[in-house]
Amino acid sequence: MGNNDILRTHAEALTLFGERVHAVREDQWEAPTPCTQWSVFDLVNHLTAEQMWVPRLVRDGSTIAAVDGDFDGDQLGEDPVGAWDRAAAAARAAFAEPGALHRSVHLSYGTTPADAYCTQMTADAVVHTWDLSRAIGADERLPDRLVNAALREVEPYAEALAATGLFAEPVEPPEDADELTRLLCLLGRRP
Repeated sequence: MGNNDILRTHAEALTLFGERVHAVREDQWEAPTPCTQWSVFDLVNHLTAEQMWVPRLVRDGSTIAAVDGDFDGDQLGEDPVGAWDRAAAAARAAFAEPGALHRSVHLSYGTTPADAYCTQMTADAVVHTWDLSRAIGADERLPDRLVNAALREVEPYAEALAATGLFAEPVEPPEDADELTRLLCLLGRRP
């Protein structure tokens, strides 16, 4: 994908997740999600914190060590929806700055091109949109374009993800599985 496509796809993924965040009812924040250890609150907090990292890593050139612990714990406070909106807007703006996707970022596993980081963040937002949708009873169908982008991102390294301890073992998809089902199964979900 070219940089304009990367930015557009990232923005679409954040918008889609944001729509689900705005749909969370007050009584659903403690509901379980397909991410076995996370409630809806925990899931939204996770993605909010991830977006908060983007300006520091992409715009400021910070390292993981320099940011150490700044985004641990509750990032949502009393206004989960507003916290998400602000973090998503800041991440989108940081990636969209002139030249931002040509930079390198310092991640936990090493220095990475910022455009690759952006596509990873996109895939994460797409998959977690499905998680949040399932948890709150929203439409679990996701746009084909976003699913395709996430699948292209994840397929090359999906086998190694379970070894990190952050993902469940992949699940064998049905023979006739569509791309969304294949993506979810690669990441240990049971659609």
